[in-house]
Amino acid sequence: MALRDVDHVHYLPLFGAVMATALVGSRTATLFVIGVSIAADLAMKGRSDLFDAAVGAGLFIAVSLLLAEVGHRLTSRTALLHSILTSVPVVTLDDEGRIRRITGPAADLLGVAPEDAHERPFSLFAPDFGEDILASFVKDAPLAAPPSGYWLVRRPNGEIVPVIIHGGLLAHSMASERVVLSLADQRPSLAVNDRMRDLMDQLSKSWRLNSMGEMAAILAHELNQPLTAATVYLHACQTDIARAGPIGDSAGRALDLAKTQLLRAGDIIRRMRELIATGASQLTEERVSSMVDDLRPLFDLIRQETGIAVRIDVDTAGDRVLADRIQFQQAITNLVRNAVDAVGDHPGAVVSLTGRSLADQGYEIRIEDNGPGIAEDQMDRIFQPMMTTKAGGMGLGLSVTRSIIESHDAALAVGRSALGGAAFSFRLTPVTELEAA
Repeated sequence: MALRDVDHVHYLPLFGAVMATALVGSRTATLFVIGVSIAADLAMKGRSDLFDAAVGAGLFIAVSLLLAEVGHRLTSRTALLHSILTSVPVVTLDDEGRIRRITGPAADLLGVAPEDAHERPFSLFAPDFGEDILASFVKDAPLAAPPSGYWLVRRPNGEIVPVIIHGGLLAHSMASERVVLSLADQRPSLAVNDRMRDLMDQLSKSWRLNSMGEMAAILAHELNQPLTAATVYLHACQTDIARAGPIGDSAGRALDLAKTQLLRAGDIIRRMRELIATGASQLTEERVSSMVDDLRPLFDLIRQETGIAVRIDVDTAGDRVLADRIQFQQAITNLVRNAVDAVGDHPGAVVSLTGRSLADQGYEIRIEDNGPGIAEDQMDRIFQPMMTTKAGGMGLGLSVTRSIIESHDAALAVGRSALGGAAFSFRLTPVTELEAA
């Protein structure tokens, strides 16, 4: 009798209410609906047969709790799947490759709003993901990535985003969704790889610099003896030529120049060793005009080799500065040689060396040329060790030059010259008349 009542009369219509509540509400709400349903049934039946009412209510409670539990689990799983899908970039396509469904992260990755992507061909965003790729994948062929390992997504604003695409097939779908694609943004991964390459390059440069430093120290030590011996031999030659009388005067002058350059080479090596060892220079009072005049024979040799004359315009007024004479001359020589290399075969090549007093701001030295100049994106990198624009360069000239200038409490600046090429400049600390006295 109870089973018949449950099946045909009283409780069957109430199971729908219990299931609906279980799908959209909490367990407490479901229990409340079950209780209300039993109370309503008892009110309609009356209390003529308490045993029959109790059996019916018990069966209804048991079946309702079972259905409610199934409903709650379905709801929880649906919520979990929805949470997962809304947090990852996922796109579904139909057989023709049109976007049928797209999650928020996927829309952000493609650079469009979800409603703007709906029904649009996915190949519009990923040109390489064409109809042939989709047709092969639908036929159970593997989704092969391009040779680079990732696909390129083109956003509406023109930005290119590298992504990895994983795909799956829906065997049966009522919404004509056939393909599910999961997208993974590769920009963070590629950025990490680029950073690792930069670190490896920096480590390689550091190793090369350390090796070159050790080699330079060995060379500086070993070259002192042959330079000293060569100076002694030249002095002996000068003595012999002096005995020859006036006929040997010309050769004697040439030997004097050679001896001067040998002594200067020894001083350069000694000063560079001191700079590397202590990081500081011994600054004394010097005149810029005098230091530059010593370099005129060297500039004459450059003119003979290249046909490019160095224009020198150094103001003698206020040119007393604090400097290391040898290191200053080495820095000027490096900058002039770079300028000569820059103008090369340029018609009407011009290299200019100027010096002007700026009163309390210091004494400024400028080396300019009318060559091609330095690109804006290289301005900050040309002073880095191992950075060179020359085919056979080592990338150390400007780095060493900047170190020398900085040891003089100055800064080496680079910019565009009025001549059209590059301009390097720095200011040395002036010596006032009171300090000179």
